[in-house]
Amino acid sequence: MAAPVCFALSLGTLLIGLYVGFLSGRSRSGGTGRRPPGPTVAELVQRLVHSSHTGVVVLNRFGDVVIHNPRAETLGLVRDHRVDDRARKAAEVVLETGEPIEIDLSPLESRGGRSPEAVLGEVRPLGEGFTVVDADDQSDAVRLEATRRDFVANVSHELKTPVGAMALLAEAVLDAADDPVEVRRFTTKILHEGNRLGTLVTELIALSRLQGAERLPEMNTVNVDAVVREAMGRARLVMESTGIEVTTDEDSDLFVEGDRTLLVTALSNLLENALAYSSPGSPVSVSRKLVDGFVEIAVTDRGIGIAEEEQQRVFERFYRVDKARSRATGGTGLGLAIVKHVAANHGGQVKLWSKPGLGSTFTLRIPAHVDAVADPQNSVELSRVGGRVSAPSKADGAGTDHGGMA
Repeated sequence: MAAPVCFALSLGTLLIGLYVGFLSGRSRSGGTGRRPPGPTVAELVQRLVHSSHTGVVVLNRFGDVVIHNPRAETLGLVRDHRVDDRARKAAEVVLETGEPIEIDLSPLESRGGRSPEAVLGEVRPLGEGFTVVDADDQSDAVRLEATRRDFVANVSHELKTPVGAMALLAEAVLDAADDPVEVRRFTTKILHEGNRLGTLVTELIALSRLQGAERLPEMNTVNVDAVVREAMGRARLVMESTGIEVTTDEDSDLFVEGDRTLLVTALSNLLENALAYSSPGSPVSVSRKLVDGFVEIAVTDRGIGIAEEEQQRVFERFYRVDKARSRATGGTGLGLAIVKHVAANHGGQVKLWSKPGLGSTFTLRIPAHVDAVADPQNSVELSRVGGRVSAPSKADGAGTDHGGMA
């Protein structure tokens, strides 16, 4: 345990330094026995214990608390001046063996709020029948490990599906080797599953880069209208296959500081998500405006909508509102997670408004380029109708670029 070991080394160093300083001061004072000004050794030790970021408790041979710091109470190590029974019993063993022991001091029942979920401690002998218990909150590490396990399990499951399908389809091709029609049908499906597998791997790599320590590409001035046009171009095939027309508002002449490729990827994912969860022929729109120094790109659909209790979870990796629909359209469950991290890495955020049966509006907010903020006329005013964003009509002085693929 790194924290308790560092604390013990600090305490030992302080005691040695204080002792040497005491002898040095005594020799300078000519051995008169007068105490030099300042705090005593005991007072400094108590200050050190109380300032420690870990929970510290010193016990005597009977298991009574001699000294402890506030952090020990926060972690639940000490309550009503009594140490946790698990620590007391471990201290008895340490006194018998003289060897330190690591123990789990996690709360036996949830206390709610921001209480620690996982507390790990170490009990060490101090000599003369005294022991010290150092405890540290390991909740973040435990949650991170749980997240890692879930991520590996989800990735394994998602990769297994197309790989298994490709194996079965390959067997079908072998069995139908003399039937050209069946061979073509099965190989088309193999190609589809192969593309799905490639998309999944690509998105996993992109997500790991966005979440990891890898530096993002150098930020440049990016034209928002160009981002919208390129994202619309990427979604063209999905639009044609679903029969859904995506409309956009007029060009905004807005600019942001960012990475164009990542921004196009984020907006493409929002468009594909809107198309996947909309009925054939229903409208989907893209709009842009400047609000409080942020460029907001909103993608609005009139699809199935998202229940309030699920709205935070949709940005989790592999989470799907409608699993059957998502798998039918080849979704990986990573698109919105990528959008969230792209926005965060640009100093922005993604917002969601949705009502079941009415549709959803995902809004990508990215800090605007300084020149755009300085020119308030760049702001494209949009109105909210029934909780969703819609572009102004031509009567209001804003035309509509149907399809937005010019």
